[in-house]
Amino acid sequence: MFVYNVKINGSKTFKTIFIIMLLLLICIIGIVVFKIFHGAANSEANSSCLPKNKVCTITSSNYTNILKAVHENIDDYVGVKINFTGYVYRVLDLKENQFVLARDMIISSDFQSVIVGFLCECDTAKEYADNTWVEITGEIMKGDYHGDMPIIKVTKINQTNEPNDAYVYPPDESYIPTAGIV
Repeated sequence: MFVYNVKINGSKTFKTIFIIMLLLLICIIGIVVFKIFHGAANSEANSSCLPKNKVCTITSSNYTNILKAVHENIDDYVGVKINFTGYVYRVLDLKENQFVLARDMIISSDFQSVIVGFLCECDTAKEYADNTWVEITGEIMKGDYHGDMPIIKVTKINQTNEPNDAYVYPPDESYIPTAGIV
């Protein structure tokens, strides 16, 4: 029968465990910082928009991320030119030169949806009936509709066909609420 006597030096064991824990903490902090900056870079890349004074094209994949960012930070987006497609939607209290350029956002797995969109002002708004699909180019302004609201001043509008990707989805996990990323 063999008996082993193991002598443990408490000071060295504590130092070793402390160093291992410190290295683990540094690795975790490094991963978190990487994800934060990588997420911000992806959010900027996913938005596929250009800086001010150029036209930002909004697609079905970045629609709700941009809609949410603009609504949360109106002042940061005033003057940005955007281009996107949606259908004309009106509610009773809009002026005759206003409409919502809308999309249906899927909110559940059984395809329930809600209407989301940008309030638009256009001199020729009366020419477009509700549910008409149009492509607009315009500039974001700060307006008032039951409080501060981004309003798109339409500079160009064309009737178009309903796109294949007519539905949009809620903002994704790449959405980071930072101003200036459209």
